[in-house]
Amino acid sequence: MTEHATGSPMRRRAPVALFYAGLGACMALGHEPLGLWWATILALALMFHALPISAGWQAWVGRLWAAGAGYFAASLFWIVEPFLIAPEIHGWMAPFALISMAGGLALFWALAGGLAAVLVPGRDEPPARAGRLGGLVAGLIALEWVRGWIFTGFPWALLGHVLIDTPMAQLAAFGGAAMLSLLALGSAWLMSLGTGWRGVSLGVGLAVAALSSAWIWGAQQTSLPPERDVTLRLAQPNAPQDEKWLESRREMFFARLLTQTAMPADPAPDLVIWPETAVPFWLEFPGDGLLRMAEALGTHGPDAQLAFGVQSLDHGRYFNSLAIMRNAGQITDVYDKHHLVPFGEYIPLGEWLMGTPIGGLAGSLLQGYSPGPGPQVMDLGAAGLALPLICYEAIFPRHLRAETRPDWIMQVTNDAWFGDVSGPFQHFAQARLRAIEQGLPMVRVANTGISSVIDARGGVQAQLDLGVEGFLDAPLPGALPPTFYARFGDWPMLGVLALLLLGAGLAGRTARQST
Repeated sequence: MTEHATGSPMRRRAPVALFYAGLGACMALGHEPLGLWWATILALALMFHALPISAGWQAWVGRLWAAGAGYFAASLFWIVEPFLIAPEIHGWMAPFALISMAGGLALFWALAGGLAAVLVPGRDEPPARAGRLGGLVAGLIALEWVRGWIFTGFPWALLGHVLIDTPMAQLAAFGGAAMLSLLALGSAWLMSLGTGWRGVSLGVGLAVAALSSAWIWGAQQTSLPPERDVTLRLAQPNAPQDEKWLESRREMFFARLLTQTAMPADPAPDLVIWPETAVPFWLEFPGDGLLRMAEALGTHGPDAQLAFGVQSLDHGRYFNSLAIMRNAGQITDVYDKHHLVPFGEYIPLGEWLMGTPIGGLAGSLLQGYSPGPGPQVMDLGAAGLALPLICYEAIFPRHLRAETRPDWIMQVTNDAWFGDVSGPFQHFAQARLRAIEQGLPMVRVANTGISSVIDARGGVQAQLDLGVEGFLDAPLPGALPPTFYARFGDWPMLGVLALLLLGAGLAGRTARQST
């Protein structure tokens, strides 16, 4: 009898947890490469409708954690790919990485659920229901913003990202990804408020009206500034990560880039761009590498430039860098990546663990790359002012708000680490979102793809697909005037979220006073 009593709650909780985890996984269908944004909103609405409004905060924490775990596991399963580059060494860590990532990020959802339940007491009346779910909407979006900063930040798989490939994404010019999340979550909130056929129909109708209005408005945002009189060449060597640094293969990939660079064209490219860590040598120890690059670039006249990803060394510290070469082979500018990937490019507290200072091989093995000083704008002459980003940096909107507004954004990356199922497509979508937010074109060059010229409204003007070897020439798109988001950042949306949380708190106070 006692054994039955203690086992019964667990048997009841398991189906509930699986239900919410399944809903969370369905929410992930809106992310690339599937892009089923409507499935995300419907799954959110179903979750809102299923949440027990009269339950205490513990129940909401548990259900929201399960939903978040399912969502992040399905959205971020690509994080196992780096461990499968050398599966015989690192493959055993892949499931632990995914489980810990999904479970850890789900804590943000759990915290949002607990916050909403504490703000508004469990009552079945419509005001209490609206207030508690409204508090959950605001809490989820606010904590998405928090996880973009805490522990160096990881603003990937935000709920609003499911709208990037729709005209509704143009709202990001006003409120960034948070405004897109508010549209998706707010629509689901409207769908879940009604009771009975008439109430549900009204809620769904209001949600459809909101989404349709955003779609129609966004579709009308088509005006673009004229293109600059600058021709770019994007070079994509398509080097698989497990072959990229093999001594028997790296010369072949370098030769591909040299051949792609030297190919004649009319008009000749003013700037050739290679991807992240494109060359098989250190910038300070190039051998004949820089000379060969200068010869390839020389086919395009005395004013041509080459931007290339390279590893560099300075006083025992290693950097992931982007260098600019003029036609004569002179290196005129170097940008060092400043927002590094924890555990991927450095070990947090590595130098502290080893003692200060450290240098040489032992320090580099533990500490990995060192961060550069921060965002910088490169003056590329006729090609204008470019803001360089290396790989992961493009997922952080704050890194695009430099003191000097650039004319365009240049991202170099090596997405071969992310496999070919979902990771590269999600990374590419976020690059498009950065262009919309800032009203600036982005030129993205990836080792294995997706390399693309993106205009100031996030539209794709030219593209090399994933897994393709080749190059493309394209004009540099023009820039729009600074957007509202470029001028004010996240502060206006944070104010909106504060008001929503205040409204939820007032609803909770009213509900308590009526008891």
